[in-house]
Amino acid sequence: MQKWARLLYQPALPLNGKVPVTGSEEHIGISKKAADESVVLLKNNGLLPLRNVEKVALLGKASYEYVKGGGGSGDVYCEYTRSLYDGLKMRGVKVYEPIIEYYKEELDKQYKKGCVPGMTKEPTVPSVILKNATRFSETAIVVINRFSGEGWDRSDIDGDIETFNPWPAGVKMTTLSKVIFPDGDFYLSFEEKELVQNACDIFDNVVVVLNIGGVMDCRWIEGNDRIDAAVYMGQGGMEGGLAAADVILGNICPSGRLADTFAGTLEDYPSTKGYHDSFDYVDYTEDIYVGYRFFETFEGASDRVIYPFGYGLSYTSFDIEVLGAVKKEDTIIFNVKVTNTGRMAGKEVVQLYVSAPSGKLLKPKKSLVDFEKTKELQPGESQLMTLKITEYGLSSYDDLGKFSDASYVLEKGKYEFYLGSNVRDAAKISFFWENFVDKVVCTLSHKVVPAALKKRLLGDGTYEELPVFEKPDKNESVIEKMEPGTEEALAPTEKGLKRHYYTMPLIEGAKKLSDVAEGKISLDEFMEQLSVNDMIELLGGQPNTGVANVFGFGNMEEYGIPNAMTADGPAGVRIMPETGIKTTAFPCATSIACTWNKEIAEEVGRAGGEELKENNLCVWLTPAINIHRNPMCGRNFEYYSEDPYLTGKMAAAMVRGIQQNHVGACVKHFACNNKEINRKHCDSRVSERALREIYLKPFEMIVKEEQPYTIMSSYNVVNGERASECRDLITGILREEWGYTGLVMSDWWTRGEHYKEINAGNDLKMATGFPERVKEALSLGAVSEENIRISAKRVLKTLLKFD
Repeated sequence: MQKWARLLYQPALPLNGKVPVTGSEEHIGISKKAADESVVLLKNNGLLPLRNVEKVALLGKASYEYVKGGGGSGDVYCEYTRSLYDGLKMRGVKVYEPIIEYYKEELDKQYKKGCVPGMTKEPTVPSVILKNATRFSETAIVVINRFSGEGWDRSDIDGDIETFNPWPAGVKMTTLSKVIFPDGDFYLSFEEKELVQNACDIFDNVVVVLNIGGVMDCRWIEGNDRIDAAVYMGQGGMEGGLAAADVILGNICPSGRLADTFAGTLEDYPSTKGYHDSFDYVDYTEDIYVGYRFFETFEGASDRVIYPFGYGLSYTSFDIEVLGAVKKEDTIIFNVKVTNTGRMAGKEVVQLYVSAPSGKLLKPKKSLVDFEKTKELQPGESQLMTLKITEYGLSSYDDLGKFSDASYVLEKGKYEFYLGSNVRDAAKISFFWENFVDKVVCTLSHKVVPAALKKRLLGDGTYEELPVFEKPDKNESVIEKMEPGTEEALAPTEKGLKRHYYTMPLIEGAKKLSDVAEGKISLDEFMEQLSVNDMIELLGGQPNTGVANVFGFGNMEEYGIPNAMTADGPAGVRIMPETGIKTTAFPCATSIACTWNKEIAEEVGRAGGEELKENNLCVWLTPAINIHRNPMCGRNFEYYSEDPYLTGKMAAAMVRGIQQNHVGACVKHFACNNKEINRKHCDSRVSERALREIYLKPFEMIVKEEQPYTIMSSYNVVNGERASECRDLITGILREEWGYTGLVMSDWWTRGEHYKEINAGNDLKMATGFPERVKEALSLGAVSEENIRISAKRVLKTLLKFD
């Protein structure tokens, strides 16, 4: 097929033969397999699996009202979804239907008022129906759900304050949240508490299922002996309810492990204090002590944990044995044997943690440094595994020059290792590495230095003061800024072509980009013919073609430059339902992380990349890899974990799978997009050490392992500069330190100034550029033709990667 045939002629043909892969049985099977391994068994007093139970009573609207994932750009339009109700019935279990019929009627009333699944009030089931249900079955399954989305956090705080908003008005999720969850959706509502109490009072057996994409209070589960079992089903995509049913019934042995720490209250997370103190900034005073790094380090903090990071039960048992460990050059290698010692086939997750010496650079008590998941092991079967960690992976960043300024260093002392199935139960192994002298692993330079963060938490519980100074105004510009909000929802300019003979070139003697693809000329030779105005045009988003709805880039017919379309993610290729195309809805990113299975993440990526390509799209705006700094972040369902290593490894596998199709992954949001309220202006104030060790680490891992085609800069401000305008971040760290060679695009309708983004190394402004403003800045000497050329070349290089 001719280069860019899909882009130029839009054949919309099946990718691999006569049958389309989009939404195919094969891809839905991949989604189901991922959902199977994402389900986490939280509690089991011996009730599960329900192998011999023929009838159950489903309680809770969520048993019927299934939430497959979050809202906003992370939503996916698919052929169907399966709730737990659907899943149990498909597996032959009889469900007490009067309760389900009651929920259908009550939910329909709420939907007509503007509510959406997961943001509805728990209906109170009449006592007569509950009483009849106990005659039907002695077993109740109580299902609780939650929903969150882009542009708002899990609270009743309203979003951006703008002088202009072109988006159609609708029901505000924050307004709904205030009504439905007056204490916040981290906790059970009054109606949900009543539901759980009723179930425990009148049923002999009670199972709780959590259809949630983030973290919530689970004290009511673990502290209640009347609750026999609990399952975290997550938000498992279109087949999530069937996957949960298979785990509950014992058709599948649960192998999911939590990607986050479940603490009892929101206040138990150190990042909660100050989260909503200011509309304009957030101080990351907890520093590197995010998630389990906090709870496992500080005295008494572990007592607040209900379910630790990496936790998950099984229907079988495993033995993990260290056969040997050795240090070779700069890498420590562990050989491990895992044996299924139980009576059911299943999979185990082996997690390796390090406890590094705390000298001048105080450190968390434990940090994840590697993990592997076994294949399905039959009873008595064993598997040999290898885990590795480098000296760089063990090092800490010295941002204040306590050893070596702006360097990664290994402090002298004993590096001890813990191996197990979660951070709490991981046992110290006999092997340790003694580092006899302080060692500088690599020397860098200061980048993205915080100017207004006054203090940060240290590993001994004290706070360290940080230098404070003034930075330039983030809105400083050589040209008058646009009125805030007027950039929103702007469509790219439709560029008209002059009248010309169809059989002749638009520009006499023009070289085509296909000549570069075919090796006839170099890219530099091709670019010699482009004017500076041509290059500026290449640096902005382009109109939609085909089934795309989030715009593209390229689009210069006179030079044979195709218009490459993008598509939202990350839980599936998001194509609007008006097209009639239904794609595969995969589990949300947090559920993918709960599989701890890199092979499954890669398989999901490959399948999604195939659907992208089949629909003539070029860049899938996924994976989203921001850290779960706090449970309140509305987009946590799009992100993987509180841990940077787990995030980096799982998302790297996703990128690897996507790009096998010669289409691009877009890793986002670079960086520190950990709050949705006022997301286009809010300043994330974070130390250099926490920035590098926690928030940038997954990006670094993915860049070095997979070289994604594209990376998306985030909306927010980082240490006083808009992320899309921050040269330290995009050029200094991403390109110069990590060696990234791909394209950087802005998030859609960012508040960044286009010429400042070009100067930073942000090549493409989405969804539309502002060429007229760039030209004005060029005339004023605020942006150079050279920087414009560099970014334009990266845009063209990216287009050449597609086929």
